[in-house]
Amino acid sequence: MAVALVLLLAACAAPATAPASGTASKDKEVGLQLVRNATVKVKYADTVFLVDPMFAEAEAYLGFAGTHDAHLRYPRVGLPMSLEQAIEADAVVLTHLHADHWDSVARERLPRSIPIFVQDEADARSVRADGFSDVRVLDDAVFEGTRLLRTGGQHGTDAHIQAAGKALGKASGVVFQRDGYSSVYIAGDTTWHPEVEAAIARHRPNVIVLNAGDARVEGLDGSIIMGRDDLARARRAAPDAVIVAVHLEAVNHATQSRVDLRRHIRTQGLDTAWTLVPEDGDAYRF
Repeated sequence: MAVALVLLLAACAAPATAPASGTASKDKEVGLQLVRNATVKVKYADTVFLVDPMFAEAEAYLGFAGTHDAHLRYPRVGLPMSLEQAIEADAVVLTHLHADHWDSVARERLPRSIPIFVQDEADARSVRADGFSDVRVLDDAVFEGTRLLRTGGQHGTDAHIQAAGKALGKASGVVFQRDGYSSVYIAGDTTWHPEVEAAIARHRPNVIVLNAGDARVEGLDGSIIMGRDDLARARRAAPDAVIVAVHLEAVNHATQSRVDLRRHIRTQGLDTAWTLVPEDGDAYRF
C-alpha cells in the first residue's frame, strides 16, 4: 500500500486496528476525522477543512418528506464531541446545500468571516445571504498551500433525476492535494457515476471518502447516493487507495448499517484493513 495509516482517535467507538507501512513522514501526514454523517474534517499541515457540517442535536429535524422512514427525526444520533470542538476549522467546504450537509446550527454558529468554498455561484449567493462574507466558488482553488479541485457526480440514478431532479439538485465532490502529502477525494452525494470514475483516474487519490449510506426515496428503485457495492467498484478503480465509508446511520433515509457494511467488506474480501467504516468521531492520519 502507498499510504501509511494510523488510527488517532476512537471517540464513542470500539478500538480499531489499522496497518502502518512507514511510508509517510510524520510531518507530512494528512488528518481525516469523521464527525457525523457526511461531516468530515481534513487536516493538511496546520490547516483544518470542515466538509459538509451538520451540527444539530439528535432528532432536531423532521425526516425528509418522501424518503425512506420519513417519520423518523434526524440526526438519528448526537455529536460525538462538543459543538465547540466540531466547529473548530480554518475553512469550510460545502459539496451542496442539503440540510444534512449544511444545517441551521452550522449556519448560526460558524464565524461569519470563515472562508467557505461552494460548488457554484448559485450556492454562493445562498451562503452569502446567510451573512457569510468570504464565500468562494470551488473549481481549482488554493487555500493556505492546499489545492482544492471540484469534481462532479449525480445525486441519484437517471430515474431519480427525472422524477425528482429539482429536489435532489446538483452535488459535487472535492479533491484535496498538497505537495508531499497524501491526496484525499471526497466524492460527495453521488451514485457511482462516470464522473466519479474519471475523478479517480485523473487524480489518483490516496484516500477516497464515499457517502455510502444507501439513501432511498419512496416509490423509486435504487439509492440516491452510494451503497455497499460501490466499495468494490472503488476498490477496482483504485486498488492501492484507502477507502472510507461515511454518511451512515445519521439520517432517516439512509438504509445501510455499519454492521452490515463491515460484514459485506469481510465476505467480499475487500481488504478490510484498507476499507474503513469509522464510527462517529474516529480520526486517522495518512
